[in-house]
Amino acid sequence: MYYQIAICDDSKIDTQYITNFVKCWAQEANISVHIDAFPSAEAFLFHYEEKKDYDILLLDVEMGAMNGVTLAKTLRKENDTIQIVFLTGYSDYISEGYEVAALHYLLKPVQKEKLFSVLYRALDKVKKNEKILNLETRSEILRIPIYEIRYADVTGNYVTIHAKKDYTLKMTLGKLEKLLDERFYRAGRSVIVNITNISRVTKAEIKLRDGTVIALPRGAYEGINRAIINMR
Repeated sequence: MYYQIAICDDSKIDTQYITNFVKCWAQEANISVHIDAFPSAEAFLFHYEEKKDYDILLLDVEMGAMNGVTLAKTLRKENDTIQIVFLTGYSDYISEGYEVAALHYLLKPVQKEKLFSVLYRALDKVKKNEKILNLETRSEILRIPIYEIRYADVTGNYVTIHAKKDYTLKMTLGKLEKLLDERFYRAGRSVIVNITNISRVTKAEIKLRDGTVIALPRGAYEGINRAIINMR
């Protein structure tokens, strides 16, 4: 298996610089990669219409008519799995990176060790997105990609898993929690939330990127903030 990596940067020098590092990293990691380079956000999107299987996107923030943040927001409307790493000469965009679930920011000139570290994290997340949750009901076996689960909540003896579709099963939230990984946080007795889908947290509620609002139990604010920080 090989991994698809895109580099989107309007600087030919920076693109070549990053490409060389990615090739060195792939050799160190003993994996095969295919690298495509794009000089603009528009060029990437034109190609993306035909080929939507990129695993990692190394994305310059400051570009022409469409900047990297706008491109990332466009991608996130339909793609939750691509790992986005922003490349920038400034630190002013970090809050917007949070909104599009960017994996990391790397300040230019990018240091080899920092890029390698982020690429290993991205690879780990790509592999996790391949995991499937297998759940048996009375009539069928459900196979749900774990990354698709936005949150799960409980009513009585039944848990509803909110993914691309909603699935309601007779089980405990505790049992479901044991089947998930560190991307998920138990926010009180009645809800588990996918941290990578969170766009904002207040002391009263969690807001997901799709607009879903989940009430946050009293005293849970600090814990979920720590979990978000640890994920990054």
